[in-house]
Amino acid sequence: MDNRSRRKRRHHRVRNKVVGTPERPRVNVYRSLNHIYAQIIDDLSGHTLVSASSLEPAVKDAVNFGGNKDAARKVGEVLAEKALEKGIKDVVFDRGGYKYHGRVKELAEALREKGLNF
Repeated sequence: MDNRSRRKRRHHRVRNKVVGTPERPRVNVYRSLNHIYAQIIDDLSGHTLVSASSLEPAVKDAVNFGGNKDAARKVGEVLAEKALEKGIKDVVFDRGGYKYHGRVKELAEALREKGLNF
């Protein structure tokens, strides 16, 4: 079994337990080799409420490369600011099957530092 299918397996296992509601939407993380993406999703209605990625101008101008910890931290800060503007304070964290380490951990810590609770 390759790494991609292992991640998919972990992701399905996590998604069976983590569900976003209107009161506590889900923060979803996806990372590629060159970028990192995060969304806040209400699973009951199936809508993305807020999103941020390392491709956005606010992040792209602040970092040199979109696939490192600095970019992940900046994406977390931008996502938290957008969420707080929309009145979202409490969320559940979906690591997307990735280990809670490196870029995923930096993004989560940035969200916590900016005021999101999970």
